Amino acid sequence: MKRFFALSRTRHGVLDLATPGFVALLWLGRFPAWQIILLSVFTAFAAYTAIYALNDLAGVAVDTEKFRGGINPGYLIEASQYRHPLAQNMVSYRSGLLWFAAWFTVALIGSYLLNPAIVIILIAAAVLEVIYCLLLKVTCLRTFLGGMVKSAGPIAAIYVMDADPAFPLLFLVFAWVFFWEIGGQNVPSDWNDTAEDKRVNAKTIPLELGAQKAGVIILFALGLTVTISLFLHQASPLSLCPIFPVASAIAGVFLLLKPAYKLYKQKEGRLAAKLFDYASYYPLAQLGIISIFVLFK
Repeated sequence: MKRFFALSRTRHGVLDLATPGFVALLWLGRFPAWQIILLSVFTAFAAYTAIYALNDLAGVAVDTEKFRGGINPGYLIEASQYRHPLAQNMVSYRSGLLWFAAWFTVALIGSYLLNPAIVIILIAAAVLEVIYCLLLKVTCLRTFLGGMVKSAGPIAAIYVMDADPAFPLLFLVFAWVFFWEIGGQNVPSDWNDTAEDKRVNAKTIPLELGAQKAGVIILFALGLTVTISLFLHQASPLSLCPIFPVASAIAGVFLLLKPAYKLYKQKEGRLAAKLFDYASYYPLAQLGIISIFVLFK
């Protein structure tokens, strides 16, 4: 099973659960019924497990070509001898496809039970993920699709809590996740994989624009992330000012801006992987902060 969970990057996927969890608590202002919590967590786990597996399934041909010369050890949260098991022939394509189909089916059923509108969000995320993978050799602008896919989970969480959410607040949350994914996950990930991507003439921001501009883009995106976080309290019925924005900003400075600035100054690949790791814990920090407010309101 380790190989299949590596296919779905389960350790990373579990951390990703913090993002919809945070957004749900922020939006609702309280813990929902335990039945909703259990179904939501299981559905979200199934969805992240399926979409991460789909990433490797859609990109297996290029990944196999990329990693012939070896796989960069990369990030601590994904460090494993089973990393990219399809590309290493540790899992057959048929088995990987069945694994994806099973979890995606579970996610679809859970989504329908929570709110049928979420089914559309899940299918859209899967389609965008495939397009994202297919554009690796076409354009570095595919990073925008990555931001949209990662935003699907938190947006779905809002629709679990609210059948008719206000669009401006919905867009606020979308923008926050979108820029966090680009600056803290997508571009640093491509930076870490520069050597492998060169082998297949991939079009990524670090390769197309260079380290200097990639560093600027990361800082700009994460600067927007932290700035937007100062206004997230507007999406909550809780009285969160002024402590929440301050706590949120502190988490952003230490987990996003500080490692991003270090990467920008030194431009070392290992620092891109370190930024990726730190940024992966940012939603968990936000979940911890909002949980304190919910518990002690």
